[in-house]
Amino acid sequence: MIVKVCGMRHPDNIREVEKTGTDWMGFICYERSPRFVSSAPAYLPVRSKRIGVFVNADYQTITTRARELKLDYLQLHGSESPAFCQRLHTEGYKLIKAFSFRKPSELSRTDEYVSYCDYFLFDTPCHGYGGSGQSFDWDILNGYQGNTPFLLSGGIRPESLEALSSFHHPAWAGIDLNSGFETAPAEKDVTALQDFIQQFRLLTNK
Repeated sequence: MIVKVCGMRHPDNIREVEKTGTDWMGFICYERSPRFVSSAPAYLPVRSKRIGVFVNADYQTITTRARELKLDYLQLHGSESPAFCQRLHTEGYKLIKAFSFRKPSELSRTDEYVSYCDYFLFDTPCHGYGGSGQSFDWDILNGYQGNTPFLLSGGIRPESLEALSSFHHPAWAGIDLNSGFETAPAEKDVTALQDFIQQFRLLTNK
């Protein structure tokens, strides 16, 4: 299972979080986010893959930040069209497309993106674009019949282990951790992350 820790910014915190064994680390390139990364941190992860998170950004902005941060994946968290994803995909970028669902009938929104995305990320519906700390009803995802692997996001915190142990889906590929492990925006509680990741690994490696 992939463990992604999102909303990173501070060099020392990035270095320590990388030591927890996180597979992916997310850097938010959305100016209205309290976790916005305005320029490349003095330290960027070497072992963990780098994910850039964008919300309705234009092509030039995305590709410029991808070069600056040497991103492994682009996570598109807004209302980006299938055609826009196709353009990035054709240019060789690996994509994660985020979706928020309120009811099972909305799952079909993923269909047009399948050919261009390596992963989906399913998050809580909210007024902003993620980072709300709110959980959503994962049972909705029982109706997802696609083959594109997905990450669970939205309000995962230390006490979410029991719920995660009860969740099963053949396309489930990992989890996205953010505000549930913060002491302040973009500052992660390394001890809490370390403990959670160890326990999550034990659960999912059974």
